[in-house]
Amino acid sequence: MPHATQHADDATAELDSALRGGPFHVALRAAIAARGLPLQRVQHHLSRHGVKVGVTSLSYWQQGARRPQRPESLRAVRALEEILQLPDESLIRLLAETGERAGRDTSARSYRVFVEAAGVLERLLAELDSPVDGGLQTLGHHELVRIGARRELAGRESHHIVRAHRDGVDRFVAVHHGDPGCVPDGMAVHALENCSAGRVRRHEETGLLVVELLFGTRLRAGDTFLFRYGVQDGTAGESREYVRGFDSAGGQYALQVRFDERALPVRCHRFTQHTAAAPRSGHQDLTPTGPHHSVHLVEPRMRSGIVGIGWDWE
Repeated sequence: MPHATQHADDATAELDSALRGGPFHVALRAAIAARGLPLQRVQHHLSRHGVKVGVTSLSYWQQGARRPQRPESLRAVRALEEILQLPDESLIRLLAETGERAGRDTSARSYRVFVEAAGVLERLLAELDSPVDGGLQTLGHHELVRIGARRELAGRESHHIVRAHRDGVDRFVAVHHGDPGCVPDGMAVHALENCSAGRVRRHEETGLLVVELLFGTRLRAGDTFLFRYGVQDGTAGESREYVRGFDSAGGQYALQVRFDERALPVRCHRFTQHTAAAPRSGHQDLTPTGPHHSVHLVEPRMRSGIVGIGWDWE
């Protein structure tokens, strides 16, 4: 019996040390060991929290072979904190710190920003009773981003073509993530075509604005729908990039960035990322052409991951 007690004490001490210093995968492995739970039981507890994660993914996470990236995975990490009886934000904090040490392009938003925003977004969506899957498949998405005379993100417009894959869908929840230092309370949402603005949620610290766009009709499974909306921003300082993330494969995506003629960048480029923590790749120079001072990219069929346009000022 003393041997078992000593083993439990050692496991607790290892967990305490891992929670203080990380990294994430070591802390997760120590927490699972300290609770004496096989991965199948951890998966079962997660399913009771409404989160689906495979045993293989859990194994990869605790080995450090992979890290949770997507919103669903980050929800799993928060649930694991409760299941494993850990302090709130303990694993999320280590996950963010591990991501920042992964060595990424310094012009990108830090992985910590991504993790914090994902957690806040989850809570805002819950307030709007919006499921992760809103019942819509994106067939086409065109965004126009406007950069103002002060080099700021002045605003953007989004034109969506969607198809319902279940009956009764009557809204879309749009998310705008402003640049660092933005003021969500100073932003405005404009329903431009085939929709009206419903409830709006804002979060100052992360720069998130979430808005319901109401269709005014209930779609049946298989129905297609077109709508357009805009966000007026202009509340932050100098903007240097615009990125868009996709959790799953979808239809065509086009991104256009238009610069005010009084604030033209010296160079522009497109890039991709497999995940928010991965290094950027697929760099390709873009040259503003014509009197509209704009650059663009077109993805004929979106894959899971991140795509964006960045630019440099003189």
